[in-house]
Amino acid sequence: MIYTLTFNPSVDYIVGVEHFRAGEINRTSSEKVLPGGKGLNVSMVLSNLGRNSVALGFLAGFTGREIEDRMRAFGCMTDFIYVREGFSRINLKMMSDEETAINGQGPKIDSIDIKLMENKLDKLLAGDILVISGSIPNTLPEDIYERILQKLDGRGIDMVVDAEGSLLTNVLKYHPFLIKPNHHELGWIFDVKLETHEEVIPYAKKLQEQGARNVLVSMGGHGAVLVTENGEVYKGDAPEIKVINTVGAGDSMVAGFIAGYLESDGNFERAFLMGQAAGSASAASTELATRSEVEEILKTIHVK
Repeated sequence: MIYTLTFNPSVDYIVGVEHFRAGEINRTSSEKVLPGGKGLNVSMVLSNLGRNSVALGFLAGFTGREIEDRMRAFGCMTDFIYVREGFSRINLKMMSDEETAINGQGPKIDSIDIKLMENKLDKLLAGDILVISGSIPNTLPEDIYERILQKLDGRGIDMVVDAEGSLLTNVLKYHPFLIKPNHHELGWIFDVKLETHEEVIPYAKKLQEQGARNVLVSMGGHGAVLVTENGEVYKGDAPEIKVINTVGAGDSMVAGFIAGYLESDGNFERAFLMGQAAGSASAASTELATRSEVEEILKTIHVK
């Protein structure tokens, strides 16, 4: 089974505003409400691609109930923990002349809630996949990623990590199956600027040297790079699409990679292609990638 863990899920309120003006009353031209959070996005795209997953995480209040209801309506299985203080955050995404986001804080998560989550993770079995992604609320310990990977180390569970900075680098010693920094995040880790495939590859390999098994680097309009545990390097240019909404594109790439890897019995080239296609399909739509959209984009992309 595939599990996704989102520490700080949200209700995403996505609005269109024509020519937003600060300090004035602005009226929306479009509105949409979706469950948000990187792990939830992965679960929803997996569902679109025909793969079951269980969404884990912390919820609270009326917004928490809304998130769970919408995830289940989407066809995703859920096993959330409801915490007592606060409410799940509301994130505003405004699409205007520029894309703007205002993200909420989220509920208070205490040591009892963390223990409940650890108990759920204890039930994972060898062969399961756990995707941990996104930021952590300030009520969680800074080493929560590291604690989870340490707890599950050596149990045959494939760990997928999509996080920034020390959240990512501190878990490499536990040999996650896949990590997915973007090229900006990869550059921040090593204090360099990376723009091309050839510039990205040696630094992706450095993360492998630190413990990651497979490194998938998303590069927006520059495509993507995959460095595999088999010593293979795949480079793909971005398909020609009109970018509509970048929210969830990276999460879609993770979901596409997992789906492609599983349906091809571990073929990394197929996984890479599916990841690129799913990320691009979400970027080219106001919704998350669907199977038909992914299949159409697959016809247009090639890897080296």
